[in-house]
Amino acid sequence: MSEKKIRVLVAKPGLDGHDRGAKVVARALRDAGMEVIYTGLHQTPEQVAEAALQEDVDVVGLSILSGAHLTLVPRVRELLQERGMGEVLLLAGGIIPEEDGAVLKEKGAADAIFTPGASLEGIVHYIREKIAVS
Repeated sequence: MSEKKIRVLVAKPGLDGHDRGAKVVARALRDAGMEVIYTGLHQTPEQVAEAALQEDVDVVGLSILSGAHLTLVPRVRELLQERGMGEVLLLAGGIIPEEDGAVLKEKGAADAIFTPGASLEGIVHYIREKIAVS
């Protein structure tokens, strides 16, 4: 039997129009053997949560450069929980000040924050460590 692949949704919620970093992370996750679904730019939290449900993902990665992380990340978490997906690993990346990242993790909105300079290997390792693959 083959091992189940980790399924990751990479999303760009909000009005941010820059997605190079999200695409680089998505490629690294694919190269590491994960199945990656990229939603594209300008997604609403509702679209992200619905895509996560439809794609039956293990991980949602949000890339946010617009400064709206304190609003968008908690809203995506709330919508995932409403859809019975509270166990999904929710990661956020982009331009997120350290103190805001701490708030998001403390409130349970994000499981981890990866800012510019985070290693791709570190992101892959974190996901593999946190997701039990059957």
